Amino acid sequence: MEMFIIILIMLAAIGISNIINHMLPFIPVPLIQIAIGIVIAMVPWGFDIRLEPELFFVLFIAPLLFNDGKRVSRRVLWNLRGQILLLALGLVFLTVLVIGYITHCLIPSIPLSAAFALAAILSPTDIVAVGAMSSRISIPERVMNILEGEGLMNDASGLVAFNFAVAATVTGAFSIAEASLTFIKIALGGFASGALLAFLIIRLRMLIRRLGMEDVTFHMLIQILTPFVIFIAAEHFHLSGILAVVAAGIVHAVEHDHDESPNIELQVVSRSTWNVLLYVLNGLVFILLGLQIPDILNEIFMDPNFNNPRVVGYTLVITAALFAIRFGWMLASGWISWKFGKSEEDRPGLRSAAIATMSGVRGAVTLAGAFSIPFVLDDGAVFPERSLIIFIAAGVILVTLAAASIILPVITSSKDENEEDYRNRMERNALIWTHEAAIRSVREGMDDGNREAAMSVMSNYNRTLQVLNTEKSNASSKQNKEIETALRLSALEAQHEYVERLVGEKKIDKETALTAQSHIRRMEAAVTNRPKFRLLVAWLLIKNFFYHATHVFMPENIERAKWLSNKNKKLIRIKLKLGREAIGVLKSGITPENKDVSYIIIGEYNDLITKIKSGRDEDYSQAFTRLERELQEQAFQAERDELQRLYKNGKITKEVTRKIRSKINIREAYFMEENPL
Repeated sequence: MEMFIIILIMLAAIGISNIINHMLPFIPVPLIQIAIGIVIAMVPWGFDIRLEPELFFVLFIAPLLFNDGKRVSRRVLWNLRGQILLLALGLVFLTVLVIGYITHCLIPSIPLSAAFALAAILSPTDIVAVGAMSSRISIPERVMNILEGEGLMNDASGLVAFNFAVAATVTGAFSIAEASLTFIKIALGGFASGALLAFLIIRLRMLIRRLGMEDVTFHMLIQILTPFVIFIAAEHFHLSGILAVVAAGIVHAVEHDHDESPNIELQVVSRSTWNVLLYVLNGLVFILLGLQIPDILNEIFMDPNFNNPRVVGYTLVITAALFAIRFGWMLASGWISWKFGKSEEDRPGLRSAAIATMSGVRGAVTLAGAFSIPFVLDDGAVFPERSLIIFIAAGVILVTLAAASIILPVITSSKDENEEDYRNRMERNALIWTHEAAIRSVREGMDDGNREAAMSVMSNYNRTLQVLNTEKSNASSKQNKEIETALRLSALEAQHEYVERLVGEKKIDKETALTAQSHIRRMEAAVTNRPKFRLLVAWLLIKNFFYHATHVFMPENIERAKWLSNKNKKLIRIKLKLGREAIGVLKSGITPENKDVSYIIIGEYNDLITKIKSGRDEDYSQAFTRLERELQEQAFQAERDELQRLYKNGKITKEVTRKIRSKINIREAYFMEENPL
């Protein structure tokens, strides 16, 4: 019962932290959650809350890194592999050596091997903390991609170095050759085992689906258990559980991209479930960090053997050294990537290096590793300065978080544009990303049964995207206009040829063919000669007016009415065929360059076909409305999910998030009102 109450208190604390952040957005959520954790620990509840490192890694680190592995762009990881590996391996080991010697020189009572252990556990950056810290600032996309890739990889290298340093302290023996071979085995073995186990789990899920078991709850249970099973299995064989779950996440992402028959309901439930889990786990990580801090402070500050100001000074010096090493390495690795890659994007810059340096906050892995330091050595002696090492680790976490929250907003602010322009650009980019996410979601859910409804929904999004992209780039707008004109003319040319083919095969009469060709010529005039098109439209309006005016006073002619009805039916049939012919030609000519514009035009033809069918068949109209509503609801949810992801990754601010979420809600309300079931 006591543990249940503790869990309830911590969950309530997560909610309170977000309420406080809503009222005080300039304070990062992690700092608020750590502060709440400290308050909870200081209140005399009578509870004993201890951090168990092994449980912490499997319960929090495994699912969080598994999810990050699923979400991270494989293309970005591959393109930035050089810089990511330089940070995840080179920077980690440089940090271990330099910070280890600095710590030993500052505090001689900490043996060199124990100092290396402290340096190793301080070397990994916290990807969870980075994401949380970036929620109110705009970190450049390239820098953020490097930070995410580094965060996925450096936990393993830091923990392996930490374990070797602790073992050397405990046993008094260390071999650099043995350590290097063991590291390669642990890292490569962990990555390979995670990929293999993920592949087997995916095959198991596919087998279960083939047996007819499509139960969403059951498949969701398998998804949730996957990171825990893989982490425990890898650690059981003394491999890197962290790299195993990262590899598993990447394999699951690849499988999702190649799934030809996705279960849409499962995808929606999975996305929602993981959002809730990640929200809770992210919050619990920092609440737990705060819960540990009062005990750490008491142990050091109440011990007469420690000079408190000096201990705080040690923490500040070590933190400053960490930032200095990281800044120098960022410049050096950027220079190396630029020299070998010959890409201007890789050119090192002081601002990007400073942003990446301050974003290197320490977090959960650092504190969990520090608490895993044993109490005694093999000879029965007490582990040297264990409490001081844990204190310094906790202090570095707090200082890096505080420094990042103060300095990052200053160095990430743009000097080249005013605040309003910057906010407008951010909002426009966010709208583009959310609309693209909606299109992807609808495209994934498209099948033969709902294809026309899906194309209609995507067409609306594509038209809005075209407007947004036009605002973003005038050069892009001109190029898109040329592509659009060429595509429309090719579709109309195909319609011309189709009508001539029907005439040649005597499938339509000449009068219907002439009417169809006249319609196509008007469309060509609309594309190539706007003034001429306006004259044609005006002429048609005048002709229709005189036609109806003269026939008002004429007696009703039943035979003529039948003739007009048959003529209209023929025109409707030929328009349906012309629309399908244009769609076929456009689909066959889709390329990466014209894809977006092609989908817009295809959507327009689909809308035309749908309107014609709806006018002829009421049952079809109702079925189409139902399918369109289902897909549009799915698209709205995809927009919200993408918006939350952008906010979590620091691409947009809280203000922009609220504004766009409000727009989505308004659009959804209008759509539901205009398209009732």
